Amino acid sequence: MKAEVFLPDDYRPVESEPFMNERQTEYFRRKLMNWRSELLEGSRDTVAGMKDQTRNIPDVADRASEETDRSLELRTRDRQRKLVSKIDAALRRIEEGEYGYCDMTGEPISLKRLDARPIATLSLEAQERHERREKVHRDD
Repeated sequence: MKAEVFLPDDYRPVESEPFMNERQTEYFRRKLMNWRSELLEGSRDTVAGMKDQTRNIPDVADRASEETDRSLELRTRDRQRKLVSKIDAALRRIEEGEYGYCDMTGEPISLKRLDARPIATLSLEAQERHERREKVHRDD
């Protein structure tokens, strides 16, 4: 088991540090774990809320409106479920020492990009190339 890394509350990764050192790795691990916890808590709240809100609404328009709201909430939760899966994959990459490196080029992903999108697997340049290729093929 690894020793816990001390991380000040105001710590932010900077480019002048060695890339993905223990402090940076711990910073992103905690960021991902907190994000995951928030998403799972929201899911639990949604399930509890839907159980409590099950009722028979006689007005057709009100019932349709509630069903639309539920459908939207379920779609949002499904997106978040997929996001939790990506967070879990990022946490696995941290454990394997592969986190922060582009899947396509093997180059480091910028700290700014990782801070904004900690589940990123591609550098900004590789992501842009990927999106351009997708757009070209989509237009076919």
